[in-house]
Amino acid sequence: MIREIHVDKITENIREMCIEANHFLTSDMDCRLKEAAGEETSALGKQILEQLQENLKIAGEDMIPICQDTGMAVVFLEVGQEVHFVGGVLEDAVNEGVRQGYTQGYLRKSVVNDPIIRENTKDNTPAVIHCSIVPGDQVKITVAPKGFGSENMSRIFMLKPADGIEGVKNAILTAVKDAGPNACPPMVVGVGIGGTFEKAALLAKQALTRNVQEHSQIPYVKDLEEEMLEKINGLGIGPGGLGGRTTALAVNVNTYPTHIAGLPVAVNICCHVNRHAVRVI
Repeated sequence: MIREIHVDKITENIREMCIEANHFLTSDMDCRLKEAAGEETSALGKQILEQLQENLKIAGEDMIPICQDTGMAVVFLEVGQEVHFVGGVLEDAVNEGVRQGYTQGYLRKSVVNDPIIRENTKDNTPAVIHCSIVPGDQVKITVAPKGFGSENMSRIFMLKPADGIEGVKNAILTAVKDAGPNACPPMVVGVGIGGTFEKAALLAKQALTRNVQEHSQIPYVKDLEEEMLEKINGLGIGPGGLGGRTTALAVNVNTYPTHIAGLPVAVNICCHVNRHAVRVI
């Protein structure tokens, strides 16, 4: 049974989600940040975490963005194969939602129309859109505005299969060490292992939108997430890069089959707000 969805509904939801993600943390991120403030042993680190909590409170009450860098909009669409869009082109509808969200929500416009010419598009479009076809008649939308303080600290490593799990661990730690305070810690570390050059990066980006209070269902990946979080928090970078135990709030790892000759590893780092909003229509 085909379900028709007018693209205006996509535009409306994305407009609202751009504003929502830039003003409020997801419930799992909010809980994890509160837990971190209670666990931090460094006095200065604890003070920074408490200041971040106050910033989030003010942002929510006064509808001020939780960060001045309101990011480049990354939109994931999981489209049920029984959905038929009417009334326009899906990609245009997504970008119109971003345009409305950033202009009507008075969010900073950070997108330039060419990476070299660098003229601002003045409405934060175009978005980076990832679309996949899934079973069913619903559409799951994830809007993840990505600031570039942390995005610039992300890395991809094309390891050899012989590097194995130890090579993966070293790659993750190398990326975090190199990022230091520049990624606005405490950070969330998204890791993609496998696939190809571009697939690993996509896996890492998607990992940032996973619930930070839940681990992978794959036993060795769960162990890797826990070990990496412990090792990262032992680096001493701490909140704001000023020292302490809370360098990362979570390490989320996604995996995918790969070629016999390769072991791609991508590390996509996100700042402490890890903005995203999720809806199903």
